[in-house]
Amino acid sequence: MNLFAEVEGSVSAITMDKPLKLYFIPYLAAGHMIPLCDIASLFASRGHFVTIITTPSNAQILPKFNYFNVHTFQFPSQEVGLPDGIENLSSVTDLDSSNRIFQATTLLREHIENFVEQEPPDCIVADFLFPWVDDLANKLHIPRFVFNGFSLFTICAMESLKSHPLPEDVSGSFVIPHFPYDITINSKPPAESKSFIDPLLTIALKSHGFIINSFVELDGEECVEYYERTIGHKAWHLGPASLVHKTTQEKANRGEKCTLSVEKFLTWLNSKQDNSVLYICFGTFCYFPDKQLYEIASAIDALNCEFIWVVPEKKGKENESEVEKEKWLPKGFEERNKGMIVRGWTPQVVILGHSAVGAFLTHCGWNSVVEAVSAGVPMITWPVHSDQFYNETLITQVHGIGVEVGADEWLTTAFRDMEKLIGRDHIEKALRRLMDGRDEAIQIRRRAQQIAKISKHVVHEGGSSHDNLTALIDELKQLKDNKGLNS
Repeated sequence: MNLFAEVEGSVSAITMDKPLKLYFIPYLAAGHMIPLCDIASLFASRGHFVTIITTPSNAQILPKFNYFNVHTFQFPSQEVGLPDGIENLSSVTDLDSSNRIFQATTLLREHIENFVEQEPPDCIVADFLFPWVDDLANKLHIPRFVFNGFSLFTICAMESLKSHPLPEDVSGSFVIPHFPYDITINSKPPAESKSFIDPLLTIALKSHGFIINSFVELDGEECVEYYERTIGHKAWHLGPASLVHKTTQEKANRGEKCTLSVEKFLTWLNSKQDNSVLYICFGTFCYFPDKQLYEIASAIDALNCEFIWVVPEKKGKENESEVEKEKWLPKGFEERNKGMIVRGWTPQVVILGHSAVGAFLTHCGWNSVVEAVSAGVPMITWPVHSDQFYNETLITQVHGIGVEVGADEWLTTAFRDMEKLIGRDHIEKALRRLMDGRDEAIQIRRRAQQIAKISKHVVHEGGSSHDNLTALIDELKQLKDNKGLNS
């Protein structure tokens, strides 16, 4: 062995044992923050030094772990015209306020850059809504990984449509061109959404790789091969990230403060039969108009099943009477039905994990999808915006673990009003397919439970996500070694 090889081996042996220093920069939205911080916990649980960079109010909704450090910068409330304490997309209910949140993140850039330059890490993992991190990482010669909360399936679909744009005259449903799966999307992506996301994806693909809150078996080997072959980039499946939480209390403390105690939910669910409860939740900021809520309520009324229905709190209307808040309920609904209508945050992972829950009516946000998959709960799909129409096809057409309501209105943002109304008959028909206990429901539930078993295996030793995490940590250590040798 020559002298250089001996020195290199000695340095490697020393540095490989040292913990990595990792910075995670989540976007200021619960759906982005929570899964990325769960992923950060995975690195911290392996003994590495992890720091989350965020703002004071957002620090309060981080998972209640002692695994990582939190470094905060004051949110520029006055500069963007938002009240103190409003620092997250979950706290606003209109497009103007959401744009102010986005504006605030650009004002935080200088502070974050100064901190990172003064205390450089071995790696940065940042949300793709912070494209400027690419310049910062390159300047400091630090590997950068990107998180955007999408599945690899969705990223591939978006890239396929970017490379092979649909003809201008295409409207309605379409088949994704040059894609490993023969699937049909119910609605064409809005041009405004594509013009916003495509440039961000282009910059993201300059990174060392995507961090994916999913597992290879869910996205599919075909999808991974397609991504690496056609895009030539690396994606690291490290999920389902929510499975890092083991106890009921850990799961309940994930995110914002719950409207009701977890004990109240569990006591109610414990009194119900297996697969008898319908869980309904459209995420933190899908605000359906009252007339659409009325149609959903009417379908539930006709179905006459137990339910937990989460309706986002309409911020700024806290002074409304209960009668005004629930004016969209059919007359006598609450007397006829024994379900729970909840305004605000719920311990979703705890609810989905209960045996009483038989189906999940969802907007197909990726966090909700992967949480339902992990729990083995089949889904009734109602996509609204962003990646949700792609997720629907993965659920219903690829894996067969859900049924569609039939939504075909793809909005640019959840804050935009819907023009189309899905009637109670369509909703009831979809709900019955999973809640009536017939052969179709049994087969769908069986497939959902099979993939749930896989999801629990992948995060343990010998599982695909566990092995990916180990391989990624080894690669980061090697990059650190090489940087030390070349400095």
